[in-house]
Amino acid sequence: MTVLLTGADGYLGWPTALRLADRVDERIVCVDDFSRRDWVAESGSVSATRVEEPEERFGRVENLSLVEGDLADRDFVLQLLDTHEPDTVLHAAAQPSAPYSSINGERALYTQRNNVSMTLNLLHGLHETGLSDTHFIETTTTGIYGAPHFPIPEGGLEVDRKGGTDEVPFPAMGGSWYHQTKSFDAANMRLAESQFEFPMSEVRTAIVYGTETEETRAHESPTRFDFDYYFGTVVNRFCAQAVAGYPITVYGKGEQRKPMVSLEDAVESLVRLVDEGHSGDDGIDVYNQVTRPIAIVELAETIAEVGAEFDLDAEVKHYENPREEDEEHKMEMENERFLDLVGGQRQELEAGIRDVLGTLVEERDRIAAHEDRFLPGVLTDE
Repeated sequence: MTVLLTGADGYLGWPTALRLADRVDERIVCVDDFSRRDWVAESGSVSATRVEEPEERFGRVENLSLVEGDLADRDFVLQLLDTHEPDTVLHAAAQPSAPYSSINGERALYTQRNNVSMTLNLLHGLHETGLSDTHFIETTTTGIYGAPHFPIPEGGLEVDRKGGTDEVPFPAMGGSWYHQTKSFDAANMRLAESQFEFPMSEVRTAIVYGTETEETRAHESPTRFDFDYYFGTVVNRFCAQAVAGYPITVYGKGEQRKPMVSLEDAVESLVRLVDEGHSGDDGIDVYNQVTRPIAIVELAETIAEVGAEFDLDAEVKHYENPREEDEEHKMEMENERFLDLVGGQRQELEAGIRDVLGTLVEERDRIAAHEDRFLPGVLTDE
């Protein structure tokens, strides 16, 4: 049995690779072209955690094998699938940054070509190499939902219109060029499922917080942690700001809620999905990988409160909101299927923030040396 894990060098990919290696009795083939390292360097920043070179990182875990290559290259993907014949493909590779995709037209085009090409190559590759029983799993994003004023379903949307009722795909309302790539991926997966008929699951990932899992500690091999404007999520940037003695910057009221999930819960759900497989029901299994929505101001205040345990004098400051958005949006999202998969929430926000700050205070000087990267407009063109 073989699992093919793409994006294995990434923030979510690395701890997932380690848990698969430790728990699942299968061969784990890890694929990455290490672009994330280049993109962060391009932005003039670094990972707060010190991450080994790929050869060292993957070489010291016994049942992980590493293949370096570009999944946007169709010939590479066909050779990869033909050689390894995976029983499961867990596709977590992408250019994942909304701010990076929005810098200019060049990077928007790159993001869309890169992300959509990778997924299409894998879908058609599985069909063309005859791997009709392979379970294809992709991590997309809850960002494809936008911010509707009704509870977001796990899967299709039930529509009642002029006396007729049907279930339709949720309309793509991504708020960035990156988020739209995942909308395209979801649509392409639906089309592929109807034509190729191999089992597929889509995991719509929320904002992930955390730095450690049991496996990263045991292997003494941390996952990366980006905190710059382009690649650091709001959680990462707020925590890094607190450690660097920089005000935690909340735009506007900060009362809008964002879907979030801990690194521990995200990793556990992916590994269980690989282990348990597709439900066997018709269509694509869709999971909203979120434990609960959290208000931005609640996030900031939690970081400040937990920061006091580490002698951090974190100050929450409100600034004029540069974005046009509903600052009191409540964000309701159904997640029953996900919670069943993960077996209930394993780590709550406060514990996850405690893990993050415990990791980051050891790298205070490294973060402070790059604190100007908390703000936009510092991307290098070398």
